[in-house]
Amino acid sequence: MSNGKTKIQIARRQLGLDDHTYRAILKRSAGVESSKDLTPRQVGRVLAEFERLGWQPSSGKTTGRSPKPRADLESLVGKVKAQLAAAGRPVAYADAMALRMYQVQRLEWCSAEQLRGIVAALAYDAKRHGRLL
Repeated sequence: MSNGKTKIQIARRQLGLDDHTYRAILKRSAGVESSKDLTPRQVGRVLAEFERLGWQPSSGKTTGRSPKPRADLESLVGKVKAQLAAAGRPVAYADAMALRMYQVQRLEWCSAEQLRGIVAALAYDAKRHGRLL
């Protein structure tokens, strides 16, 4: 599920919409009956409709600062963060990758070998989605 479609589901839950109402909004604002059929432009229309109905998207920022990686791993962590920025994804995405791939809670806590694996996975993702490396 893409980031926009995830936001739609979050907004749906926060607005407390039942299935019938949710699908009526999708039909009215984008002409589809399921969020899986939405184009990126239609996602924007649906999110704008949810905002009109009172949903307030969060800024996505968390309080505090991220931990500083070891000096010898800073370049790899920087490369991961650059790849995430190019993909338009938050750092939390890499944290989730570290957890899923290596059972490590934070990107900054990964070993050099694990970070290289995350860099490779993000490079594969970029290639798959047609983004330049």
